[in-house]
Formats: sequence, structure tokens, C-alpha cells
Amino acid sequence: MKKKFLALGIGTAMMLSLLSGCGGDTSAESSGSGSGSGGGTSGEASYTIKLAYTPGNMDAEDSPDIMFGDVFKEYVEENSNGQIKVELYPSGQLGTAEETLQGVISGTVELSVIDASLLGNIYEPVQALSTPGLFSSTDQANEVIQGEWGQSFMNDIGENVNVKLLGMHCKGMRCFTNNVRELRTPSDAAGITFRVMENTVSIRMVEAMDAIATPMSGSEMYSALETGVVDGQENPVINIVQDLTYEVQKYLTLDEHMAGFMAYIMNVDFYNNLPDDLKAVVDEGAAQATQAALDVVVNRSEECVQELKDYGMQVYEPTAEEKAEWQQVLFDGTVDYVRSVVGDEVMDGLVAAVEATETA
Repeated sequence: MKKKFLALGIGTAMMLSLLSGCGGDTSAESSGSGSGSGGGTSGEASYTIKLAYTPGNMDAEDSPDIMFGDVFKEYVEENSNGQIKVELYPSGQLGTAEETLQGVISGTVELSVIDASLLGNIYEPVQALSTPGLFSSTDQANEVIQGEWGQSFMNDIGENVNVKLLGMHCKGMRCFTNNVRELRTPSDAAGITFRVMENTVSIRMVEAMDAIATPMSGSEMYSALETGVVDGQENPVINIVQDLTYEVQKYLTLDEHMAGFMAYIMNVDFYNNLPDDLKAVVDEGAAQATQAALDVVVNRSEECVQELKDYGMQVYEPTAEEKAEWQQVLFDGTVDYVRSVVGDEVMDGLVAAVEATETA
């Protein structure tokens, strides 16, 4: 039986993976120059990191993705004494998030900012984090990720996806938008077609409302909304602003049904090939950049709601009883499936970690 979770105060929770993941014995050269087998000190070798993310043409203060890139680049280049060059590729220049994930795994991209749910397509236990109604707030989600369970889980992700998971944090609670009508409760969504992420959890979540799920890449979403292929979508409010979704959507419901997570992933062979002193620079740069990105999420979320109103969206904030109904209906419609995929050990551990935040 799902418990009601209490919201926590805003924190600056974020977590870095403490293990380097698995990468076999292959020693990958950097995309620019530099070689070696890792360990020791850097000597005169040089390295190039291509860092990919999808947003572009925005101030860093408005986008956690861009903020991560700017802070990481400045710190790493300065503190590596120029031995590491960081090249930023915004606006999806190196491909969609799905494509850059594969690029990081294969080694054609050194570092990418992605929605953590994409990792669940490779390592199924990640889908547990996408259980609707599990987290009650961004703060609670971050507290779980920074806790003992979260540290262990992040290490598992890195090892099983074969990436170096440099950082991870909640990017906000996901909310529904649409062009058909105001949604006060899940039953109001019946018959509406929603674009959802390309995973079964999201599909079942929408079907729990007797609505129609259309899975597609985020890069296709704006056009699908603009042309009426789908009626609505769901994302954190910061994404609704960042992706200009408000231009093609009329109604927003602040139901906060699911936590969204960002992940900062590096090619594990590239990381393992770095000398120890440069590994330390990358780790600290990622720590500072992850914190800066989380600060953007915390600072911008409330501002984004007002901005969406100013842009003309009709924003509905559910009552406490209505929000509880959103969480319960969507949780009940998905939890059995999630448990069947991720297993009892992962699901029970995550639920226990969430419940522990209530009594801390």
C-alpha cells in the first residue's frame, strides 16, 4: 500500500558516483590527443572532452544543462592547466539525448547530459525512479539520491550501463499539459492523447487515466504538439519553459505526479584512461557543475510557473486532496509493472529510502 509522503524543505542534495564503473581493459585515447593507461600523474598528455546537451540559445541561469556545461568547462580547463579541453555542443549538435547516450557508451562522445530515464532502457532497475506518485517533491527525490540507497544504486547504474556516472539529481516534478481542457483530477484526462517518454512505465501511467499514450523522442514533441498529432505531454515546469512547450500548449496542471532526474554520464574508458590527478579534476568539476545545475532547478521552478502564466497558459494548482488522487491513481496503475521489471529488492529498497525521509 502506498504511503503519503511529506514534502521536505529545499536542499541542495546531489550525489556523485564513487566508483568509476566497468570498462574492461581497453585503454581509449581522448577524442583529441592524449594517451596512456591511467593512474599516476598526467605528465604532458592532453585530452579533449566533447560535452553534448540538447538545450541551446539560453542563459545558463535558465537551463541546468547549460549551467552544467559552463561550470564544468571553466573548472576543468583551469584546474587541469590546459591539459583537458572541453568542447561544448548545445542544441543537439551531436544528436538527440538517445543518440548521445549511445555515443557515450561507444566512445564517440565523451560526456553527455541526459534524462536519467533513458538509462532504464539499458538497465531496467532505473525504471524504479520513474514510478509515478513515489516522490512527493524535488527535495525528497534529491534526499533519496544522496542517501545510502542512492549512492549504491548510482554505482550499480554505472557498472551495468558501462558509463561513468559523474552526477545525478532531480530536475523537478513532472506535470501534465494539454490543449483540450483543464485537468483537475486524473479522470479529466480520459480520451486525451499524450506524448510520453519511450518507456512502458510512462505508457501505463497515461493508460491508468483512460487516456492515450503516444511514445516519442523529446526532439519530436514540439512538432507533434504543434500539428495536433498529440494533445498534451508531461514534463517539469523548467522544461516546459526551456523547450518552448508553452507556445503549443494551453493548459497546465501542477499535479507533480513523477520526479524527473538528470544524469551526467562519461565514457568509462575515457575516464579510466585519465591519470589520477586529472580524474580528480574531472570529479571535482562534475561535483561543482552538478550542484550549480541543481541550484538552477531550485531557483527557477517557482519562477517558471509565473512565467508560464505570463505566456498565456492556464495554470491549475490541484488541492491537496486532488494531488493525492493524482499520485494514488498513477501509482496504483504502474507499481505492479515496475516491481515486475526491477525486482522486489530494488523496489523495496527504494520505497524504504523514501519512507525514511519522512522520519529523518
